[in-house]
Amino acid sequence: MPELKNLPGSDIKYRSWPAAETRAVLLLVHGLGAHSARWNFFGEHLSSKGFTCYAIELKGYGETQNVPGHVDSFAVYYKDIISLYGLARKEHPGKKIFILAESMGSLISFLLAAKQPELFAGQILISPAFKSNMAFPISAYFQLITSLLYNQKKPIKVPFTSAMCTRDVAYQKKMDADKRESRVASAQMLLNNLLGQVEAKSAAKKVSIPTLFLLAGKDYLVDPKESRRIYQKLAVKDKRLFEYPEMLHALSIELGKEQVFADILEWLKKRS
Repeated sequence: MPELKNLPGSDIKYRSWPAAETRAVLLLVHGLGAHSARWNFFGEHLSSKGFTCYAIELKGYGETQNVPGHVDSFAVYYKDIISLYGLARKEHPGKKIFILAESMGSLISFLLAAKQPELFAGQILISPAFKSNMAFPISAYFQLITSLLYNQKKPIKVPFTSAMCTRDVAYQKKMDADKRESRVASAQMLLNNLLGQVEAKSAAKKVSIPTLFLLAGKDYLVDPKESRRIYQKLAVKDKRLFEYPEMLHALSIELGKEQVFADILEWLKKRS
């Protein structure tokens, strides 16, 4: 496992998986409750195929939980991703840079790519969080409203488990024992997601870079139907969608991830 590093002169943390000879670069963005180490399977495999990977540790999660599950706005994440992009560009001048993300990370990356398409040669979105599929109790909605009024940073429990992410029992146990794994989001973070999901509907028409959607057939965290609707709205001609009928939400750590990685690799090779 690569060590977690600090981007020089900043509080941004990341991991990297360097290729022996870099064909292209991938920026990896994890989802709500996850952390950069979740990308280890993917980073090891893609770097062995010539794709250097940089994975950001989103603020509020992993080893950056100063305020657990909180960020003031997605703009903080956009800025941090662009800063890591700058490092990747400096270390690999002339190489194409793709952004690849999962769940909430895919929502964030999708919005950023729509705003600044010149940054990326393409985007790969795993189980994008365009709409939640989770069953929040009524009490959570009441807590959200009161927290937005009085304490936006208050953590709210997010109702998902490791068994909803992957069928890999060994990895479920690893997640359950990992203190970096989180099951909370602040009221402001949940609002950020809702606002981002609304924005994504119109952002779809602005997407101009090659786009790959990878959807889980049995997703209990996000709604694949909404992802298909967003996909249909994409104006860009170079778009592709794969669906894995038996797989759960977190395709990067799911049983059968090898096929997902192979599909990603084939797509990348044609565009790098």
